[in-house]
Amino acid sequence: MTRTQSSLFSPVLVAGCLILMIGFSIRASFGIFQIPIAAEFGWLRSEFSLAIAIQNLAWGVGQPIFGAFAEKFGERKAIILGALTYAVGLILSSYAVTPIEHQFLEILVGFGVAGTGFGVILAVVGRAASDENRSMALGIATAAGSAGQIVGPPFASYLLQTMNWSSVFLIFAGIILTVLLILPFMKSNVPAMSKDVVDESMGQVLLKAFYDPSFIMIFVGFFSCGFQLGFFTAHFPAYIAEACAAIPVDSIMRSIGVSSTSSLGAFAFALIGAANIFGTIAAGALGKHYSKKYLLTYIYVGRTVASALFILSPMTATTVILFSVVMGTLWLATVPITSGLVAQIYGVKYMGTLYGIVFFSHQLGSFLGVWLGGTLYDQYGTYDLVWWVGIGVGAFSAIIHLPVKEQPIEERQSA
Repeated sequence: MTRTQSSLFSPVLVAGCLILMIGFSIRASFGIFQIPIAAEFGWLRSEFSLAIAIQNLAWGVGQPIFGAFAEKFGERKAIILGALTYAVGLILSSYAVTPIEHQFLEILVGFGVAGTGFGVILAVVGRAASDENRSMALGIATAAGSAGQIVGPPFASYLLQTMNWSSVFLIFAGIILTVLLILPFMKSNVPAMSKDVVDESMGQVLLKAFYDPSFIMIFVGFFSCGFQLGFFTAHFPAYIAEACAAIPVDSIMRSIGVSSTSSLGAFAFALIGAANIFGTIAAGALGKHYSKKYLLTYIYVGRTVASALFILSPMTATTVILFSVVMGTLWLATVPITSGLVAQIYGVKYMGTLYGIVFFSHQLGSFLGVWLGGTLYDQYGTYDLVWWVGIGVGAFSAIIHLPVKEQPIEERQSA
């Protein structure tokens, strides 16, 4: 019998939040290095963008691998491997001086993010939570990643004022290793299930999912989330710094402690993370009471409308702040809903692997969002075309989730 009652807050949830916050504070900072690294070596914007894009793709490839590794050998071993890989990638990247070196070494960073990121951590949190609390627990854990986004980019920007980017990479390598101190609390047992469910192998569960049209639709729908987030993470600070270059520092900017348009970009990205703490927790709470597929549709519609209005509006500090709050509220709200939907339909035993596969689609989208952002910027001198592509794929994702069947697959097959 599946558990239905337990406390929402547990050592597993707290430890998972801390690991996600640390890992994502570093991951969210890479857009801050876009201009300094390109300026130091005289690279095109697309060259470092490709490095970040490869990092995102490696993250996507590594996510189901680390998920399966955690389910077979233990989540703590997976996190140790992820943290070590993350640190090695950052250390080696700090010595890279050519685009191809950065692009190759970002594979290690991407795998490190996979081992310390959503696929592994959310699966542990989801298994440790009761049915009643699972959606909310996933929302809180996802919000912790956004908390890292608040801290990471401003911290990186501050460090870059006193040292070069390679020294910052070395500091970040030391920071990611602190997650090893949290590992004693990252232990959960799979809740008791019926015998026929327990006896199912990973291959049997994967086969059921691959032949289920709902799984394919969830997989395809997560692509646009990755496209939008990948583009914003890599290019939004630079986009704001350049698009607002002609705007004088006004009273609004001074009131929030922003002294330049470059600082406005970092502030806006941190504001997205702050708003998303509320958004992901709210999404987790709503996922407990309402249809998850419809919630995903509403989120993607909201992103589409907000992005279209922003690109069509005059660029001011006010519009940047308003857009950051709205987009931030919807930023990672898809993660607890999507991961919760996977657990609801296919169970929690192999949630890490199944969500990891879905997340691979997210990272394919992220790869294209980052890479196209840099490539089209070099070609046209503007990010506008990539914005409209992101708006289009967001509208597609709003539609593709509507036919998803939320009923657990065992119930559908036995009906």
